[in-house]
Amino acid sequence: MTSSVNTNVGAMIALQNLNATNAELAVTQNRINTGKKVSSAKENGAIWAIAQGQRAEVGALGAVKQSLDRGVSAVDVALAAGETVSDLLLQMKEKALAATDLSLTTSARSALNEDFISLRDQIASVSANAEFNGVNLLKTGATGFGALANASGTSTITVAPEVMALGSTNVSVTATQAVDTQTKAVASLTAVNDSITAVSSALARLGTKSKALSTHTSFVGKLTDALEAGVGNMVDADLAKESAKLQSLQTKQQLGVQALSIANQSPQLILSLFRN
Repeated sequence: MTSSVNTNVGAMIALQNLNATNAELAVTQNRINTGKKVSSAKENGAIWAIAQGQRAEVGALGAVKQSLDRGVSAVDVALAAGETVSDLLLQMKEKALAATDLSLTTSARSALNEDFISLRDQIASVSANAEFNGVNLLKTGATGFGALANASGTSTITVAPEVMALGSTNVSVTATQAVDTQTKAVASLTAVNDSITAVSSALARLGTKSKALSTHTSFVGKLTDALEAGVGNMVDADLAKESAKLQSLQTKQQLGVQALSIANQSPQLILSLFRN
């Protein structure tokens, strides 16, 4: 190799190697700091783009889960209120059946009628107040709702209303139903029996929808976990590996600095050639 004070080839090579080591060290330190091997598009554009798409999917599934959770709560409130209506109907049947007895005194029939009317009015109150987040599946005019089922918003789980207000399809007992006469008691008993059957069927349907919503909520949770794991596999750094690499590069950096220092001393050796 030619000795020259103008061009120090050895120092150039040592500096190139040191710069390469410093670049690798910066990458490793960034991975350790962020915990990711791909933290920006410039590191690996394709992987970063795929990961961003999956992160968007995970975020959308979070909104789906919230919608499903609200749906489950709305149906559960309707179920609780519906079960109360069913219990009230059972008590009304007892009063109506007792009121069909022709041997009842006027005062006894009046007492039964008051109890019957009180129970009847409680059904109206329960069905009107079975609301969660603005959704009431039991009141007159209820329209039901549809909970989101996928991240694109193209699929929903629909829950139909099960109206249990007085005089509705499920509760044929009217707002004026009474048992103050034997004839009215017989008619009321028929209406109550029909209502018990219809309400039981309505509760079964609501229970099925509640289970469907809960099952889909569980599925969305598992899907979210799988997507997050997939993103992690693509972009997360192996910190144990990066830690070992960091120590190696730090040692290599120190050696590179020493090599550059030695190379920079080469021109000074030329001076010895001109000494007497």
